[in-house]
Amino acid sequence: MPKLPLPPAKADLLRIGADLHHLPAGAVIWRIYAQGGAHPTTWGQFRAWGPTNARFDHHLPPPGAQSREILYGAIGADAAATTLAEVFQETRTVDRVRDAHTWVAFATVTDLRLLDLTGNWPTRAGASMVLGSGPRPRARLWSVAVYDAYPEVDGLLYPSSMNKHESCVALYERARRAMPRYPVFNRTFSDPAVLGMLKNPCVRLGYKLV
Repeated sequence: MPKLPLPPAKADLLRIGADLHHLPAGAVIWRIYAQGGAHPTTWGQFRAWGPTNARFDHHLPPPGAQSREILYGAIGADAAATTLAEVFQETRTVDRVRDAHTWVAFATVTDLRLLDLTGNWPTRAGASMVLGSGPRPRARLWSVAVYDAYPEVDGLLYPSSMNKHESCVALYERARRAMPRYPVFNRTFSDPAVLGMLKNPCVRLGYKLV
């Protein structure tokens, strides 16, 4: 039996139920966004265009702007390093200038309900932990199924496959109510104050810093 089959039918997901992780108000979420390049964005903007090659886009084909929006981030004590590990995993090179990449951290203003993919739910649903590290096209189908079956779910909690299973989040547009007016940290990689923050995790991850 494949460890990442097609997702179950909606009726089956309803029968299985959602294992919810309650992320409390005040939880700090880190993410990296690009202020420049081909697709500039802002610190708290959910991406309405999709699906892309990202793991848990819940957009519907064909690719285009739509009402389904998503925002990826990380939580926990090593969240900043986790965002580096995830965002730059293809090249394993962190460029301090290109595309004006920016670190941001913000504290949620309301509780969020996330489907917990770090426990036994993937197995009970017929998949496995490969959901967080296996083929992305298949993982996106699971995200679409989850979004449609569980309207109470604001997003997904899943383990990073690049940084010792630290916690990542994929927030659906339903989570927009939790976004604060201002972030608690927001600095470009070119900022001299960020250089020290970049060096240590890059060394631990074996990523090149340029």
